[in-house]
Amino acid sequence: MSSSGGGSAATAGVHSSSSRPGKEREDGGGEGGLKGEVEGDVDLDLCGAAAGWVEARSSCPHLPTMPAAGAGAGADDLARVPPPGSPCSRCHHPAENWLCLICKDVLCSRFINKHMLYHYQETGHCLALSFSDLSVWCFACDSYLDIQAILELRPVYEVAHVLKFGKRPPFRSLDVLDLSSGQNGSSSSQS
Repeated sequence: MSSSGGGSAATAGVHSSSSRPGKEREDGGGEGGLKGEVEGDVDLDLCGAAAGWVEARSSCPHLPTMPAAGAGAGADDLARVPPPGSPCSRCHHPAENWLCLICKDVLCSRFINKHMLYHYQETGHCLALSFSDLSVWCFACDSYLDIQAILELRPVYEVAHVLKFGKRPPFRSLDVLDLSSGQNGSSSSQS
C-alpha cells in the first residue's frame, strides 16, 4: 500500500486523490519511468511519473463490487465505516491502514504487513481507501481512483473525511468535469 502520509488531496479536495507530487504507485513505485495504460500499441507516459506521482483513473470497472450507497442497506454500510486511525484487524498495527470498501475490514498497507494485499488475494475485494491520505486504490486495476470524478466513491470518501477532519470535504463542481470522457473539462461551450 502507499506510504504517503500527507493528506493534501483529502484536505484540499481540489486535486485528484493521487495526482500530486510524492504519491507513488501502489506497487511500490519509485522506478521513475512509470508507464500509463497501453492505448492501442502506444505506451503513454504518465504525466509527472518521473517526479514520483501518477494520475488517478477516472473510471473503474470494479465499482459494482462495492455496496451501493444511499438509503437502506447502503446507509447501513456507510455507518460501518470505522474512524481513520482504527488499527489493523489482524495485528492491531495503528498506522498506514486501509479500509476495504467491500467488507469494511481495516488492514495494514503493503509497506507494513501487507494485510490489505493478502485480503485482496484471498477474497477478491479489490477496492480500498487509505486512512493516511484518503486515496482509493483498486488492486484489480492496479491504480489509484479519482474520488473527484467517480461519483460512486464520494459517499464513503465523505464519511471518512468527516470522521478524520470533522467536516465535509470540498468537491470540484461537476460542471468542471467532462464525465463522458472521464477527463477534466478544459473549455466550456459558449451559446
